[in-house]
Amino acid sequence: MPMHVELVSPERILFSGEATMVQARTIGGGDIAFLSGHAPFIGALDIDQVIVRTVDGPDQVAAVHGGFVSVNGDNVTILSDLSELKDTIDVPRARRAKENAEEALRRAEGGDAAKAAEADLKRADARLKAADQVG
Repeated sequence: MPMHVELVSPERILFSGEATMVQARTIGGGDIAFLSGHAPFIGALDIDQVIVRTVDGPDQVAAVHGGFVSVNGDNVTILSDLSELKDTIDVPRARRAKENAEEALRRAEGGDAAKAAEADLKRADARLKAADQVG
């Protein structure tokens, strides 16, 4: 039995449709997959990719940069602070952002600068992972 899935960011609804599975990464909980009949769940999303295995089409893959996932019955709602579908990710820009973050991390001497560089690196990695361009 399919689930109804909505992937929503403040700007728009990125995906709304039927799916057989949703996979996400939560803060402190790691990777989790939701199937039809999953127990009710609310979790904070980590910066990573979300994969929606659709019923009648290709997987929908998005880079998410925080937010929440809620499961209630056969409804999965993903509310993301910022998210980008795989096909909209500018891969060369994400690679440059990764290189810049790695350089900033090397220069940082700890503290807030290192934390900011680590967050930038994590966002760039999430974009590249979602775009299947990791490495």
